[in-house]
Amino acid sequence: MRPLWLLALAVLPLAAAAQEKTESVELVGQLGSRSVFLVLHATERRDGGWRVAGEYVVLGTLARRFLEGERSPQLGVTVLKEGTSAILFGHPATGELRGTWRDGVFKGTRYGPGGQERERFEVSEDLPSMEGYSASVRCEAASGSYRSSLAYAVEAGKLKPGSFDWRSQVGPSGHACSVTGLEQQPEKHGLRFAAGKCSVTLRDLGDYIEVAAENCAERCGSEAYLEPLLVDRRGQCRVLHPEPRQ
Repeated sequence: MRPLWLLALAVLPLAAAAQEKTESVELVGQLGSRSVFLVLHATERRDGGWRVAGEYVVLGTLARRFLEGERSPQLGVTVLKEGTSAILFGHPATGELRGTWRDGVFKGTRYGPGGQERERFEVSEDLPSMEGYSASVRCEAASGSYRSSLAYAVEAGKLKPGSFDWRSQVGPSGHACSVTGLEQQPEKHGLRFAAGKCSVTLRDLGDYIEVAAENCAERCGSEAYLEPLLVDRRGQCRVLHPEPRQ
């Protein structure tokens, strides 16, 4: 299992990522009757269009699908092939998302591998503000050899000083992460806590709060990482990307 931020490196050429403009966005919405969460990485081409790669997760089941394709300049026409592997080339497609992505909204139709229309979708980059969010969370989550514990207290969108504590451990090495001592920073689409380069962001995905870390490697052992967590309304945690069963 790899942290989510490594996905872009797995699906985009390293040279392009180093030389061209790249953006990463999170979108939430509906795929048919299902709630979905997308993370897309877009690299701008010389003609003004974009190469796009990423994934979506069906929040109810945590089913995960990887995406790769293109977004046109100006009109934002977007076609993304869908599959079960981060490297789609050489693997059978499970579907295709066709639509328009502009003004922060991606909407259209999902087609099956044979080209049959399956369901409509609409997702948005405009994630809700969490200025009214209040919760006291203390939970644990596990997947395979990965273990994580999380605690925080937020009242009306404000983090209680000293309450944030996120730890993880990866077996069999036993390498661990420990993220504490964070302070609140301004964030329009959620809540953000940081100390130095390390930051943690909370996003409202509807039935869940996503908790994700960025630039926190210095707080982790060489083989450890912080896998994003989903916190439900009862304060229970789930690993966003559970390890596949053997």
